[in-house]
Amino acid sequence: MRPSSRPLILDAALRITEREGITRLTLESVAEEAGLTKGGLMYHFRTREELLLAIQRHLVDTWEEQLRGELGGAPEEADDRARAGAYVRADAHGSVSKAELAFLVEAAGSTAPTEPWQLMINRWVPAPRSCDDPRMDLFLARLAADGAWLFEATSGTSLPEDVRAELYRRISGLIDGPPTPPNADPA
Repeated sequence: MRPSSRPLILDAALRITEREGITRLTLESVAEEAGLTKGGLMYHFRTREELLLAIQRHLVDTWEEQLRGELGGAPEEADDRARAGAYVRADAHGSVSKAELAFLVEAAGSTAPTEPWQLMINRWVPAPRSCDDPRMDLFLARLAADGAWLFEATSGTSLPEDVRAELYRRISGLIDGPPTPPNADPA
């Protein structure tokens, strides 16, 4: 039995997007990059939209795998702090990819591609439901880690390693320390 060309196609699509941007991603360009005929590619993905959705799912699966690796298990078996810590560490240790950023932006403009991302993220660090939700600091850590990742993805530069390490140490402090009660007096 021949191995599926699907992973080869998805990797080729990500390479094109990393190099040239998502607008240059066509069935023809992906087929050429993957070393397939357009018909061979269309056996797996009949339309560009099918390909885009498969790439979104592939990226979500990759993130989920990284998160599980950081956690050392399934999210259902961990508490809120452990899941949030894994999320921050995955952002800190993960690579910054222009292709991934492009697909995140692409997903934001449509309901179907956004759903896998939202389900995955909410499984790890859900948004607080109220101002006094005890997970508020965990959510703040998620936003800070995502912001640091976004900074590097959009600035074209990497932070010095010591600065990056200190930034993520401080972000992790939101998870490791006791949650600050809402409306607490800072003095």
